[in-house]
Amino acid sequence: MTMRGNGGMYRIGVDVGGTFTDFVMVDTEGGPTAFHKVPSTPDDPSRAIASGIVEMLELNAVSPEDVGYVGHGTTVATNMVIERRGVPTGLLTTRGFRDVLAIGRQTRPSLFDWSVRKPEELVERHRRVEVEERLDKTGTPLTAPDLEAVETLVVQLRDSGVKAIAVGFLHSYRNPAHERAVRDLIARVAPDLYVSISSEVVAEFREYERFSTTVLNAYVGPRTQKYLHRLREKIAACGIRVEPLTFHSNGGLLPVQTVEELPVLTCLSGPAAGVIGSARIGAEIGESEIITFDVGGTSTDVSLITGGRAQFTSSRLVAGHPVRMPMVDIHVIGAGGGSIARLDDAGALKVGPMSAGAMPGPISYLRGGTEVTLTDANIVLGRLNPVALLEGRMKVDRGLAYAAIRSQIADPLGLSVEEAAYGIVSIATANMSRAIRSVSIEHGHDLGAFTLFAFGGAGPLHAADVAEECGLDKIVVPQEPGTLCARGVLLSDLSRDYVRTALIRVSSESWADLVALGAELSEAGRAWLATEAIPHSGQELLFTLDARYRGQSHYIPVPLDDLRGDLLDDFVGRFHRAHADQFGYSLDGRDIEVVNVRLKAVCHVRKGESTAPATGTSLDAARIETRQVYFGPDHGWVETPIYRRALLPAGTPFAGPAIVEEMSGTTVILPSQRAEVDGLGNIHIALER
Repeated sequence: MTMRGNGGMYRIGVDVGGTFTDFVMVDTEGGPTAFHKVPSTPDDPSRAIASGIVEMLELNAVSPEDVGYVGHGTTVATNMVIERRGVPTGLLTTRGFRDVLAIGRQTRPSLFDWSVRKPEELVERHRRVEVEERLDKTGTPLTAPDLEAVETLVVQLRDSGVKAIAVGFLHSYRNPAHERAVRDLIARVAPDLYVSISSEVVAEFREYERFSTTVLNAYVGPRTQKYLHRLREKIAACGIRVEPLTFHSNGGLLPVQTVEELPVLTCLSGPAAGVIGSARIGAEIGESEIITFDVGGTSTDVSLITGGRAQFTSSRLVAGHPVRMPMVDIHVIGAGGGSIARLDDAGALKVGPMSAGAMPGPISYLRGGTEVTLTDANIVLGRLNPVALLEGRMKVDRGLAYAAIRSQIADPLGLSVEEAAYGIVSIATANMSRAIRSVSIEHGHDLGAFTLFAFGGAGPLHAADVAEECGLDKIVVPQEPGTLCARGVLLSDLSRDYVRTALIRVSSESWADLVALGAELSEAGRAWLATEAIPHSGQELLFTLDARYRGQSHYIPVPLDDLRGDLLDDFVGRFHRAHADQFGYSLDGRDIEVVNVRLKAVCHVRKGESTAPATGTSLDAARIETRQVYFGPDHGWVETPIYRRALLPAGTPFAGPAIVEEMSGTTVILPSQRAEVDGLGNIHIALER
C-alpha cells in the first residue's frame, strides 16, 4: 500500500479500556479523521496499542514518519491496585506512625453490613518500619534521621524482597529535608529500588491520605515503568519518531518521565479524557450543562459538567485506598456491555458488577465465553447487530446467546427468552440511572436542566432507556462514540498539578503569605513547563485555593484566575458563593481559612479538528435494512429501520423506533423519541412532545 506523506502532521489519541482499545487519528492540515478499535490485551496493553496504531496507519495509508503526536489514556496503574499486582513495597515512617495505614479514618465501607471489610493494606506490617526523626508542625527539625540506622533498615527491606520503598514522615509537607536525605541514601545503598517520598507525591497535611497516596505510587511504580518502556519500544518499532504522552486524572497529558516518577497521577485517566472531550464538544454545540454517560465493556462512568466546566475532586478511593490527587470527579459502577447476568442464591436476576472483560468476553463473541452478559441480551433483542459488529469486522453469533439466556435465565424464571433478555437490559438501566442520580439530584441539581452526553461502546445503546428512567429530555451522541475517550486525549493539553498546604486564616495581612506561596508554586510550574520546550505564549498557570470557614473540617476548591495581592476581595466573594452553591448557605461574617494552595501548569498544544461534518444526502440513502427489534412488553417486536451513521443527513429529523450503526457504537432511538443530526455530525435525541 502506498503511504501518503503530504507534509501534514498526524495526531493519534488512544484509550485503553477493559474490553477494547480505541484510536482516533487527526490530520492537523484538515484531512479526514480516522477512527479505529481493536480488542484489548490485558496481559500487556502495549501490544494492543502498537498493533492498533499499525492497522490504522495502514488502513488510512499514512506514513509513520508523519505522526507527530501520540497520547494515550490508560488504566494500567488502577488495574494493578484493583488486582493487587503491584510489587512488594516497604514504608519508612516517623516513629509512632507505623500503623496509620491500618487505622485509617473512623469510617466504614458499609455502615450496617458487618461482612464488609476494609481492603488489606498494600504494605504488610512487617514492612512498615519506623525511623527516629521528627519535625514540628511548622517544619522545624526536632530530631534528624540517623542515616546509619536508616541504611540498616533499607538493606533489611531490600533483602526481604521489597522492590519499592515509600517514605512518609510527619509534617514533611512543611519541610521535605528529612525525606530527601533518606531518598538520597536509598539511591546510594539500594539503587535498584523504586523510591517515592510523600513531599514530592502530595505535599499536603493529613498523614493517612498522604501516606496512602505515596504507598500507591511506589506500589505501581516499577511495573508502570516497565509498561511505559515496552510502549516506547513498540511505538518506535512502528516507525513513529515521537514518544507517547499519557493522560492523567486531572484532565491533561504528561510526558513519560513524569509518569514514571508519579504513576499514581494516571488513576482513572481514561474516563477523565471522555469528560474533557465532552466539555469541548458541548462548547461547540452550545451545551454547557451536561451529564456524561460513558458505558464501556466493564463499567459505567458518570460525571457532571456545569457552566461548561468539568467537576473536580481532590480525593478518591481506588480499590478502597485513598488517593489524594486532583482529578476529574467521576462516579464509576460495575455495569458495562460485558457485565454478567446471573441468578443469585435466592433466584433473583442480577447484572454486574462482575464482567466477562475482553477475554473470554460475551458468549456471542465466539471467544469461549460461557456466562450471559448485557451484550448478549442486546444482540438477542435485535438492538445490536445479530451478525457482526465493528462494521462487519467482528462476527457474532445470536444463536449461542439465545440458547444461553434460555438455559441460564429464562427457563429457571419461567420467562420467554425476550422477556429474560429485556429484564437484563432493564436491570442494567436501573443501575445506570442510580449512578446518574448520585452525581446530580443527590447534589441538588435539577436533572431537567441537563443533556445526557452518551458515549463509550455501549453508552448510546442504553442512553434512550436511561433518559426515560431519569426524566431527561435531551441526549447527544457524538461521532464514533466508542472512541470519545481517545478523542478526548486529542482535545487536551499538557498539564501538571502542584500543591502546598497553607492552613492560613485569610486577612489583609496574611494574604501576602498566600501570594508568596503561589509564587513558589509558579516557579516550580514554570520550571516544568520549560522542560517541555513550550513557547511562553502557550503556557498558563491556573490557581485553586482549598478553603473553609474556621472550625470546619471539610473544605471546598475555589478556582482563581490568578493569585495576586489585589485579589483578596475577589477570592472571598468566590468562596462564599461556592459554599452556598454546594451546601445551601454561606456565613459572610465568619473567618475563612485557606487549607491548600494548588497550581495547574498548562502547556497548550495544537489540537486540530477531530470531527467531520455530516455529509449524508437523505434518510433513504442512509437506511441499511430493517429488522425486528424488541422494545419491551408495551411495544413488543417492531420492524425497525437501521441507519448507517456516516450517511445520515444533517438537519433532517426522523422518528423512532430506529437504530443507528457505526464502527464504534450503536445508538437506539425508542418509539417515543425523535432524532436529528447537527452540522458537526452529533445525533440529538429528544422525547416526542
